[in-house]
Amino acid sequence: MVSELSLAFDKVMARKDKIVTKNAKGVEFLMRKNKITVFNGFGRLDGKRRVAVEAGGDTKSLEVANVILATGSVPRVLPGINIDGKRILTSDEILELKELPKSLLVLGAGAVGVEFASIFHRFGVDVTIVELLPRLVPIEDEEVSDALAKAFKKTGIKVHVGTKLDNIRVTPNGVAADGVSDKGSTPLEAEMLLIAVGRKPVTDKIGLDGTGAVVDRGYIQVDEFMRTGEPGVYAIGDVVPTPWLAHVASHEGVVAADHMSNNHPHAIDYERGVPGVTFCHPEIGSIGLTEAKAIEKGYDVKVGRFPWTANGKANILGNTTGFVKVVTEKKYGEILGVHIIGPAATELVAAAGIAISHEATAESVFGTIHAHPTLSEAIMEAAADSMGLAINF
Repeated sequence: MVSELSLAFDKVMARKDKIVTKNAKGVEFLMRKNKITVFNGFGRLDGKRRVAVEAGGDTKSLEVANVILATGSVPRVLPGINIDGKRILTSDEILELKELPKSLLVLGAGAVGVEFASIFHRFGVDVTIVELLPRLVPIEDEEVSDALAKAFKKTGIKVHVGTKLDNIRVTPNGVAADGVSDKGSTPLEAEMLLIAVGRKPVTDKIGLDGTGAVVDRGYIQVDEFMRTGEPGVYAIGDVVPTPWLAHVASHEGVVAADHMSNNHPHAIDYERGVPGVTFCHPEIGSIGLTEAKAIEKGYDVKVGRFPWTANGKANILGNTTGFVKVVTEKKYGEILGVHIIGPAATELVAAAGIAISHEATAESVFGTIHAHPTLSEAIMEAAADSMGLAINF
């Protein structure tokens, strides 16, 4: 029996830094391998087909055929809140902590908020999460949100949804605030407060003024091939109004590069072709339409579900929280969305993505033999359940 475990937080952070550095060096190697010239500095558009790069007081002017704007985003901060890096932090500062706080208050229950809530809770920190909207991970299927809230509460993470965090103030012992909901006001205190309310695109001072590019609330408007309104200028990633996901930005870069090189680009199906992955515990993986969205769009919907408690591999792993949910249209059984909460959800969602991109039906997924015992069987079983043919549930 193992006893008296302790967390070596300094080694955790050192490992994080090592992996980040290794990945960054890998990108540098790929640049050299592919003979890409890198100019370090602050870049901005500088007239037609020109880019200026400022570094160390010098400005270098580059003549280009095309430009891809990929300046990314920074954590969004609410007005009146001072990020001091000690008591009040964003996702940037919390990744540089030297010591663990005893308690953490998390504002925002999107992917970033629930991920850090999970991480620090598992590190032994007393965690409270506050969300203005009525449920955790609001963009996910409602059943997934409910399951995550139950899992958080069961493990000891305190959850306040439909709650506004008001009167935030730094105290001698940390941070205090009032959680205001339709039930009244609840005093909340913690050693640190994490602001996790989304991200803001970096589009200021990059030379967009006077160009044909249209900017709306900080986001650059693009067409299906990532073209802005300025000839030869493309934009991808967090600066365009698409999901804030690294894999989306990467694919948008492929689309833009294919278009500028006349290499038969394909438009991204943002509604049904983008997987969402949330690395909380339990994990969440989803793709396609939620049940509510499918109904809203006029589909006659059938739903299948399969709980991890009935899956052999999940029981072997000792990880049976959650389920797989498959949303189909009734007439032909085409799969419209798959929503997973539980073990390896962030990996399994890729299989669901292939099914949706190939317009698979529940029948074709059920008819595909899945190895036993594996987690992947749960997708097959959920598809079968949507037809009323579940075998093991």
